[in-house]
Amino acid sequence: MWNRRRANALLILEIFLAFLVLFAVGTIGTSLWQNYREPLGFRYDNVWQVNYSPGTQPKAEALGTLQQVLARLRATPGVLGVAVTMANTPFSFNDSRTAIDFAERPDGPKRPISNINSYAVGPELRDVVGLEVTAGRWFDQRDAVAGAHPPLVIDEQMQRAMYPAGESALGKLLTLNDKQQWRIVGVVRAYRTDGELKEPLPAIFGPLSPADTLFLPQSLLVRVQPGSGAVLEKRVTDDIRRIGPDWTSTVRTLSEMHESQFKQVITKPLLLSVMSVFLLINVALGLFGVLWLAISARRSELGVRRAMGAPAGAIARLIVGETLALTTFGLVLGLLVAVQFPLLGVFRERTSVYLTAMGLAASGLYLLAAGCALYPSRLAAGIQPAVALREE
Repeated sequence: MWNRRRANALLILEIFLAFLVLFAVGTIGTSLWQNYREPLGFRYDNVWQVNYSPGTQPKAEALGTLQQVLARLRATPGVLGVAVTMANTPFSFNDSRTAIDFAERPDGPKRPISNINSYAVGPELRDVVGLEVTAGRWFDQRDAVAGAHPPLVIDEQMQRAMYPAGESALGKLLTLNDKQQWRIVGVVRAYRTDGELKEPLPAIFGPLSPADTLFLPQSLLVRVQPGSGAVLEKRVTDDIRRIGPDWTSTVRTLSEMHESQFKQVITKPLLLSVMSVFLLINVALGLFGVLWLAISARRSELGVRRAMGAPAGAIARLIVGETLALTTFGLVLGLLVAVQFPLLGVFRERTSVYLTAMGLAASGLYLLAAGCALYPSRLAAGIQPAVALREE
């Protein structure tokens, strides 16, 4: 191997580069898979999103018109439930993020909790999208009367971020925007509006009523009967237009929005996977060609080994072993680079994701190297000593 160090160095470099590409693809793929396995937390089948614009209608009048629209929709045959919400609806690519400095005890140290999805939603949302309340309660009539501490519902991930030791967050006060204190009244499983492929983020929910004068809700989520289609959609848009002549509205199903968002998120990883496949094919062809040439150049050496009593199996193991040794050199160089990723937080992933990606990349390259060396090693094992020495 040392005598063929120039050719082997090129092969090691190729394996090193292939490892880095596989490590990057493995990191992305492992992250997507782990995200996919987390609960989505809600149902989007048979749910429509109605976006509307009041046009030039004043805000005070628009709030009254909205209440009429809600009453009409809830009385419409085929509509099972309607919830008001802001623009950060599921699969809409809209978000409202916040961050807090949280202390488990009033006199304790504070630590930041960032990238919190903040939702202002109507109390009907739980039934419309099927949110699962795992502790406490959801918003109800008791929350219609404003108090010193408005009610807040959080998801389980937010509770873990607040209390890593497993303490319940029910009844605790949470300060948002450095001023208003909210009392946590319930915990839901999850509400991952970014989709199942995106990293799960903590979530908080504040109650939103169409009678609020602070701001106008921007969307409606409508649960309809299974099989509802264009007829009901037209009736919904016509009713909105009749109640608010200046209003415009659009209707989309969450299923369509989910499919569109899923395709958009998965496109880049798929393209990177296709590129890595072509790279692996090039590595395999290069490795196979190098082994083939090496065996042709070493026929006399292998013939002498056979003449001195080396069995065919030993010759095959020699070729495979040298190939795996070269692969190991390339992987060691790749691992030295890969271990920097979790230390520097390059992809901002969990350490377990990086470690899994390293294992997958190393295993894949070892299998590739062993597969490429299998046939050339059989050729080497089949060399007859008399033929090889006579040719020499």
